[in-house]
Amino acid sequence: MRRVVPEVGAERPKQARTDAPLRIPATRARTGPSHDRVPGAGGDNSAMRILLAEDEHALGEWLSKALEQSGFRVDWRDDGRLVEQALDEGDYDALVLDIGLPGRDGREVLRRLRARQDPLPVLMLTARDSLAERVSSLHDGADDFLHKPFALAELEARLTALIRRARGSDRPRLSCGPLHFEGAQRQFLLGDEVLPLSPREHRLLRALIARSGEPMSRQQLLDRVFSDDDPVQSAALDVLMHRLRRRLEGRGVRIHTYRGLGYALEPDPPGDA
Repeated sequence: MRRVVPEVGAERPKQARTDAPLRIPATRARTGPSHDRVPGAGGDNSAMRILLAEDEHALGEWLSKALEQSGFRVDWRDDGRLVEQALDEGDYDALVLDIGLPGRDGREVLRRLRARQDPLPVLMLTARDSLAERVSSLHDGADDFLHKPFALAELEARLTALIRRARGSDRPRLSCGPLHFEGAQRQFLLGDEVLPLSPREHRLLRALIARSGEPMSRQQLLDRVFSDDDPVQSAALDVLMHRLRRRLEGRGVRIHTYRGLGYALEPDPPGDA
């Protein structure tokens, strides 16, 4: 079992450096698997986009790479003000938030997030194993709490569970009409048949079925299908959409385009299948 190395998870006091210049970490956490990697080799997390807020650079870089290799999409920030900027600009499925951030500490980031009625799942990290701290963070709106050092497998499992609950399903099996995603086998079934898909088609359909019936914008889908290392043109998403629509045509489920909103996976209306 892999654990966060003690030197980066050890307890140490932190103070918010409000006068420090804002900067984005040199490693922006898109250094994980290539697009040829089979999605979800350690559990299917390929449609899950995570914001990691951690100012210890050794730990932040290690966690970013480890989570990317498990299929998550990760953006990493090391300052509370940069975390809030990323939340304003991006669309995330969960926030992993260290309490002792500079610029604006994790508790304040959490309070401000909840004050604007944002339900984003938040998992708090801390090096201080204090019951009062855990209780305070949960009252402030944290969804879960993890004490350093921790096992990477536990972090992944907690993140996946938080995101599934936020999406309204505690089970890894997702469905839309006759189309089902089996989380344990990491495959799609259309009726009783396995649906053959390329890695990118898999990531796109996984993103759509996780929010079936809800339109997703082009940018949301691009963020979940392609990594920052991929040379991506907008037309690439159109090609993937065309392929998926051909695979699903006449089989009880479709990808519908909502002008100005995006794309949604929906069952075929009665009589259209």
